[in-house]
Amino acid sequence: MRAVLCERLGPPETLSLAEIPVPEPGPGEVLVRVRAAALNFFDTLIIEGRYQVKPDLPFSPAGELCGEIAALGEGVGGWEAGRRVVAYIGHGAARDYAIVPANRLIAAPAGLDDARAAGMSITYGTTLHALADRAAIRPGETLCVLGAAGGTGLAAVEVGKALGARVIACASSPDKLALAREAGADETVDYSREDLKARLKALTDGRGVDVVYDPVGGDLAEPALRAIAWEGRYLVIGFAGGAIPKIPSNLVLLKGCDVRGVFWGAFLEREPARHAANMERLMGWAADGTIRVSIDATYPLTQAAEALGRIASREARGKLVLVP
Repeated sequence: MRAVLCERLGPPETLSLAEIPVPEPGPGEVLVRVRAAALNFFDTLIIEGRYQVKPDLPFSPAGELCGEIAALGEGVGGWEAGRRVVAYIGHGAARDYAIVPANRLIAAPAGLDDARAAGMSITYGTTLHALADRAAIRPGETLCVLGAAGGTGLAAVEVGKALGARVIACASSPDKLALAREAGADETVDYSREDLKARLKALTDGRGVDVVYDPVGGDLAEPALRAIAWEGRYLVIGFAGGAIPKIPSNLVLLKGCDVRGVFWGAFLEREPARHAANMERLMGWAADGTIRVSIDATYPLTQAAEALGRIASREARGKLVLVP
C-alpha cells in the first residue's frame, strides 16, 4: 500500500511517498481502508518534532479519517467488514490502510460524504468540547472566535451558532471574514485593520464578550482578554500564530473571568463515553445540515506536502483533505 512517510523531521517538503506492507490488526484493533484523511495545523508541527506528541520515525501524518473496515482484530465485536466509519488516531491516516483501535470508531452517517466525515473529529470534536463542556456556553451569550477562517475557527462559528450563541468572527482579511459569514457568523472584526478590543466592546455595547475561543494565541490574546465580559470564559485552544501569549493575571482578577484550557486529546482518553456522545451529536448535526463542515480542497496522497504547506502558511480556508 502507499503511505506518506515522515522519515526525518522537517518541513512538509521532506515527506516522501512509499510502498509499505498492509498491516495486520492486533487484538482490539481494526484495519480500515482509508477513503479520506483530514489534515490539521498540528500535522505541520508533528512532522517537525514541535508537537507534544512525538511518534517514532517513520510515521504518517493525518490524525483523522473516514473509511471502510477491511478486517477485524481478535476480540473486536459490534463491527463488521465493509462498515463505513470515522476515527481519530492521532497520526497515521495518510495512507491507503490504517490501524484503528476499535474503541475509537464512530459510525459515519449515510448522508455525509467521506471528506466532510473525515474532517469532523478534531476540529469539531475540540470545539464542541470547548464550548459545551469547558465554557458551558448558553443560548444568547456572545462568542468571539479568533482565527475564524481556519478549520478550527469555522468549526467554532458553526458549533457556536448550533448552541445558540451570537458569534463574532475575527480574522485578518475581508475574504476570510466573508467565509466566516457564510458559516453563520453574526458579526465580523478584521483585526488587521481594526482595534480588536475596541471593536469587540462596540459590538457588545461596552459589555464585552462572554466567551473567547482562541486557537491563535500570539498578539491577539491580550486585546481579546481585555474585551471579555464580567465572569467571561477565555478558551485556550492552541497557538497557530506561533507565540504562546503571556496573559496578564491582573486582568483575570479584575474581570472575574476564567482562563480554561482545552486539551481535547486528553479528554477523549480520560472520558471516552462523553467524547462518543459529543461525536454522535456532531454527526447528527452534520447529517441534518445544522453544521456544514467546510472543505477547502481535496488532494491525492502525492500532494500531501503541498496541502500541509498551505496549512503551515495559514492559506487554508476550511479543511484540507487527502483522498487516497
